[in-house]
Amino acid sequence: MKEFSFSIPQEIIVGQGSLAKLPEAAKKLGGSHGFIISGPRLNKMGIVKSCADALEGVGIPADAFTETEGNPSVETVEKATKAFQESGADFLIALGGGSPMDVAKAVGVVAKYGGSITEYEGGGKVPGDIIPLIAIPTTAGTGSEVTAFSVITDHSRNYKLTVFSYKLIPSYAILDPELLTTAPASVAAACGIDAMVHALEAYLSKAASPFSDAMAEKALELIGKNIRRYFADRTDLEAAEGMITGSLFAGIAFSWARLGDVHAMSHPVSAFFDVPHGVANAILLPTIVEYNALADNGKYLKIYNYISRTPAFEEEFEPFMLVDLLVELNEQLGIPASLGEVGVTADKFDAMADDAMKSGNIAVNPRSTTKKDILSLYEKAL
Repeated sequence: MKEFSFSIPQEIIVGQGSLAKLPEAAKKLGGSHGFIISGPRLNKMGIVKSCADALEGVGIPADAFTETEGNPSVETVEKATKAFQESGADFLIALGGGSPMDVAKAVGVVAKYGGSITEYEGGGKVPGDIIPLIAIPTTAGTGSEVTAFSVITDHSRNYKLTVFSYKLIPSYAILDPELLTTAPASVAAACGIDAMVHALEAYLSKAASPFSDAMAEKALELIGKNIRRYFADRTDLEAAEGMITGSLFAGIAFSWARLGDVHAMSHPVSAFFDVPHGVANAILLPTIVEYNALADNGKYLKIYNYISRTPAFEEEFEPFMLVDLLVELNEQLGIPASLGEVGVTADKFDAMADDAMKSGNIAVNPRSTTKKDILSLYEKAL
């Protein structure tokens, strides 16, 4: 067995009604003034105000920035950082999906160490602890509440830059499935598939370990069992809790095992055409799973049985069965079948392939991948 390491350097609270633990978490952080980073939808719904009121109820004032967009930009990080600094706050709360969490992590870096978030691109650039951060996910998808990544769009390059550091992992994560009940069906589908891709790619990664495999397998079990139910009825709290817990485990898995070609290729799709991240992942997934089938070492059958409603046995299983299952699942969840359906055009493929090859995920994809392969895969997914 190869050498591996891991740690879970945070406190995670999961359960119905656990949002009520926010003031307690803030006090444990030693925070005296909170700053909530969220999006316009949650602001309109009053959830941002509810969090602020809960903090103010224990004598902790809270300000908010609610302008995060689907694919958050360098400019948004700059605006949020300025607002945080002007507020006088000393800790951050990320409330929402992956976008507010990516912005909050970036603000935590830039507000502490200065400069632009572009200066921290890659790994090993964050010099130390960031501004203390509490993460409260309202979607079951990104797992960003437990990951060491912040992904920010740099429009000057049409590029999604990634900041990687274990210092980015929030101090606390509060996962309340009641916050998932208002998600639109399209968001539930895209985020749910995104979480499943995190688990699947971490499980198949060349950097996988027994620890990441354990997290990925439990994530696939929970997501496979609950994704259809949750999509059908977002008020099904049992399904919502299964999804948000599965997303959590998937996030832990890929923090230590990385991902693969799906994520390497989906980031340029979002950067060039503003396609939601989860949708881009879902469309590319069957094509990449088919491409990686030559490298399968028996894990495809396990993945199939976690996701399928009807188990398969080793003597009858073929890798194409997993590909067909993923195509069927996308159709059931209303995910477009091709890149062309979401406005992607082939004239950008060369630049997109160049950006995809810059991703560290290419190196741990189970099947070796060249730029020529990437171009062929984009063409097939179009």
